[in-house]
Amino acid sequence: MNIVEAVLLGAVEGFTEFLPISSTGHLTIVEKLLGYEIDSPDITAFTAIIQSGAVFATLIFLWKDIVRIVPAFLRGLFSKAGRQSPDYKFGWAVIIGTIPIGIIGLTFQDTIESTLRSLWFVAVALILWSGVMAFADHAATQVRHEGDATWKDTLIIGTAQCLALIPGVSRSGATMSAGLLRDFDRVTVTKLSFFLSIPALFGATILQVHDYAPQIADGVGWVNTATATLVSFVVGLAAVSWLLKFIAKHSYSIFIFYRVVLGLLLIVLLATNTIEPR
Repeated sequence: MNIVEAVLLGAVEGFTEFLPISSTGHLTIVEKLLGYEIDSPDITAFTAIIQSGAVFATLIFLWKDIVRIVPAFLRGLFSKAGRQSPDYKFGWAVIIGTIPIGIIGLTFQDTIESTLRSLWFVAVALILWSGVMAFADHAATQVRHEGDATWKDTLIIGTAQCLALIPGVSRSGATMSAGLLRDFDRVTVTKLSFFLSIPALFGATILQVHDYAPQIADGVGWVNTATATLVSFVVGLAAVSWLLKFIAKHSYSIFIFYRVVLGLLLIVLLATNTIEPR
């Protein structure tokens, strides 16, 4: 990998991480077009690690919420009165919502990093989950807001987040769809998706660094990995700000249309052997 390719992949990650179009799916496609073995350990680890750049962008964007919620959560751990705070309850809701993807991710890590790293899975998931997104976007009443979120809601949304382990589904697409089906408004489900991404993606980064540090050093290289992570942070910061403004006034239809077109194009390329699935 050269530095130009690292910048390109970082930009792809930063732009697509929070959009419901699957950042892992897009990275897998671009990595394959660049000639990489998409199921090799260093590429798999690289793909997971550079997501942390987008997560740092989320931390900055949600900073005001975080500095309000975290102290309230800590106060609630030691104070009965503090446990009545909505922010304390929301803190627990985020923690509980993160548990499912931690369990599923660790249990099926080998399958996720090998079998599911096929572009056939990406293509099919892009199309099929578009149907779920379209249904959720149409059926949602959007009568509930951020203050209405409970641990039950985030547990359901967090369980849906597990589907994002399949490249092409999209973590944000899965969580947003589940949130809409819980009748939250689009801005709220988008922010909930951001909150749930923080522990999930940081956890994935730590796991990949621990398991594959030597492979990264001998493969794509740490300089390229750090560069791509930095670029994903910068691009992600712009993307997350744009997305919330866009979602406040528009439906997910443009993303659904794009997913279907990309999935169909990918199937054609795979079926004609223009591109290999791995």
